[in-house]
Amino acid sequence: MSTKYDALGIDIGGSGIKGAPVDLGKGAFAEDRLRIATPDLSTPEAVCAVVEQVIDHFSPKKQVPIGITLPAVVTHGVVRTAANIDSSWIGVDAAALFADRLDREVHMVNDADAAGVAERYYGAAKDRDGVVVLTTLGTGIGSALIIDGQLVPNTELGHLEIDGHVAESRAAESARAREGLTIEQWAERLQTYYTRVEDLLWPDLFVVGGGISKQADTFLPLLDLRTEIVPARLKNKAGIIGAARLAAKSS
Repeated sequence: MSTKYDALGIDIGGSGIKGAPVDLGKGAFAEDRLRIATPDLSTPEAVCAVVEQVIDHFSPKKQVPIGITLPAVVTHGVVRTAANIDSSWIGVDAAALFADRLDREVHMVNDADAAGVAERYYGAAKDRDGVVVLTTLGTGIGSALIIDGQLVPNTELGHLEIDGHVAESRAAESARAREGLTIEQWAERLQTYYTRVEDLLWPDLFVVGGGISKQADTFLPLLDLRTEIVPARLKNKAGIIGAARLAAKSS
């Protein structure tokens, strides 16, 4: 591949590992995305082998920054939790692992944080300063906190305890599906959740991501918040684009 681009993003998920070169000026893919199924046994070694395939496909030059997301808390390149990937990731220095395997530096980031950065610079929160909170409503509730354009990593706001329950166990989209809740019933739980977050952080904007955000017009109007709340725009591109931007800014 010979297309010129600024950085490469790779988004590691529970079902697929996706990557693409990114034009950071446009906040868009510079080439078509490549997706490879996540190995059934998603150990560090198995996932690293797939990431290597993605990078080999695009053949980026050594100086091209590479950002990689994980569905996990990542501090200083080290994985602290494991959601939708094998528990053997916990405690692994993923930045060092990938750097050694790929023979190049990489920037590791939580997947929701990457999506939040992408939405802040290219999507629903573009050019919005102040406090922006992105939440992804899916199997759990992922979150990203961005203050005046700066990411505060690994906030894990889906793990807030509300009325004796972990918030995501009651308000994630998976809870709606599992319990057969109507949209109105689910919206009551979302109201409780977002009210707690806005009372803690006083955000200027909520951005709602996850697959269910495609149906935002059915549940967002049911919420009564003082904070503006809007659906995400970049959909499943956000993780790749955000990871690429963060890698470029850290290089």
